[in-house]
Amino acid sequence: MNKDQIIRTIEPAVAERGCFLVEVSVSAANDIEVVIEKEDGIVDWEDCAAIDRVMHEHFNQDEEDYALTVSSAGLDRPFKVLRQYLKAIGSQVDVKFKGGRRLIATLQKADEESVTLQYTALEAVEGKKKKEKVEHTDTFALTEINSVTPYVEFK
Repeated sequence: MNKDQIIRTIEPAVAERGCFLVEVSVSAANDIEVVIEKEDGIVDWEDCAAIDRVMHEHFNQDEEDYALTVSSAGLDRPFKVLRQYLKAIGSQVDVKFKGGRRLIATLQKADEESVTLQYTALEAVEGKKKKEKVEHTDTFALTEINSVTPYVEFK
């Protein structure tokens, strides 16, 4: 069983649930992980169970000898596909750049090559002793970025 075969098999069921595929991985030991995200709202147990059922209907676990995990992308996993970025437009994200810089910003726009972020930075302003907050809206190439994850602030 290969990744493309799995994707072709489950894609209709994923779409039917209002979800999209984020990642499908198959290890050498035939451990299969399917990660999905919901267009609107959050992935629930029923979404994962529906994908699990489709897999078991099409692939005999006794013959194929595989282990299957179906899960949501979660808040701690970096975005992998453009649809995740598009879903997150208008919300805060945690961006980790190559070189170590980190930025909490509002995602304004995204495409296959870049993201546009709005953020506030403390900067020295000419004629002032204290640094002041300055608003920025900048576009960054995805090649400059290690990861982007949803930002959740606990108060």
